Amino acid sequence: MSDIENSIEQAMREGKFDHLPGKGKPLKLEDHPHEDPEWRLAHHVLKNSGFTLPWIEARREIEAEIEAARQALRRAWEWYKETSSRQQPNPASEAEWQRACRDFSEQVERINRRILDYNLQAPTMGLQLRKLNLERELRSLSDV
Repeated sequence: MSDIENSIEQAMREGKFDHLPGKGKPLKLEDHPHEDPEWRLAHHVLKNSGFTLPWIEARREIEAEIEAARQALRRAWEWYKETSSRQQPNPASEAEWQRACRDFSEQVERINRRILDYNLQAPTMGLQLRKLNLERELRSLSDV
């Protein structure tokens, strides 16, 4: 055991932790360690009132939209790979995959416009979102 662990053990045996504030109460894990301290109180008040800041809600919606678009593209990719693996050319599956890619491309454009709008609302650069890169998104499918 390290010196620190020994010191903690000794303090516990001596009861030095017995009268700490909050002992026996659940930890408050809803606090966000990366949250801007200047905004913490405002977020807390809004959250307890059932509200959130518009840019926070916009970010949640964008992230959900990104995930939904990625899932739809993954499903189309898996179906395309499965039908293509039967070693028989299938024009219908190729056409369906091309349609899925066009749909995803349109979704990426729409999401990127929302990201640009969101980035204008975000209070700090660290909270901004990166635009999606269509080619990178399509390449990531081959890693799956």
